[in-house]
Amino acid sequence: MKLRFLSIFAAAALLAACESAPTDTNIKSNVVQTQPSGPGPVGIQKGSKEDFVANVGDRVFFDFDKSSLRADAKASLDKQAAWLKAYPNYALTVEGHADERGTRDYNLALGEKRANSVKEYLVAAGVAATRVKTVSFGKERPVALGSNEAAWSQNRRGVTVLN
Repeated sequence: MKLRFLSIFAAAALLAACESAPTDTNIKSNVVQTQPSGPGPVGIQKGSKEDFVANVGDRVFFDFDKSSLRADAKASLDKQAAWLKAYPNYALTVEGHADERGTRDYNLALGEKRANSVKEYLVAAGVAATRVKTVSFGKERPVALGSNEAAWSQNRRGVTVLN
């Protein structure tokens, strides 16, 4: 009987401890609170770094041992260039990455070629070259672990990071 009483008391105490946060409808915010027309999270401020990543995309992918841009990469970079021209207050760094195959030095060079391919495309699309830096990480920062094509294809990338 005492155990049942203690259980009920504990449940009541937990419920009493829960409290709803007060809402103030008079607070104004720069955060978009409506559902965007396309896919994307609600509550991301337009023109923010989060907007760039969620609604434009911050990375492009490369074929094995290549630094040339694929058609899908060019389409993504066209969207990036349009966004970057609309928000000229951002500088950016393009990171070049490679998969785990090959030597460290080879992959650093390949990552540099990939980063430069992305930079050259963005500059040709109208982004000021003075806004764009490049860096190569080679195979040192994989996003997908594993020694298979699924992991390797995710690691062969160029990532645009807003500064």
